Amino acid sequence: MAVSIDIVYEGSLHCSCVHGPSGSQISTDAPLDNGGKGEAFSPTDLVATALGSCILTIMGLYASRVGLNIEGTKMTVVKEMVSRPSRRIGALRITIAYPEGLYLSDQHRQKLASAVNSCPVKQSLHPDAEVTVEFVGRTP
Repeated sequence: MAVSIDIVYEGSLHCSCVHGPSGSQISTDAPLDNGGKGEAFSPTDLVATALGSCILTIMGLYASRVGLNIEGTKMTVVKEMVSRPSRRIGALRITIAYPEGLYLSDQHRQKLASAVNSCPVKQSLHPDAEVTVEFVGRTP
């Protein structure tokens, strides 16, 4: 299935982006360390955001299939850039915290963790971009 996204360069390193099917809009700006004002997500920030939301979506799909409620699960993605051999994402460090009191069997915990590798965004990243995931907190 193809999805159209319309993007307009507004000048001053800002772009306006419109998601064709829904009409949702976002803006981007270059980061401070690359000449922008850092007033919005940078394009590489959107890659980090896409990875995180993709993983949580895949986890949500699994949870829904097996009757788990993982609502309230939180994630932080820390994006690290490198400049050699070219400016690119060097690492994406992910921390996932389940809601307090959520019970997960070992099987569910393993299946949810496997969502990381089945995420289409992760599969689309360059192999040199290091992706690490840490699950924090305890479930009873």
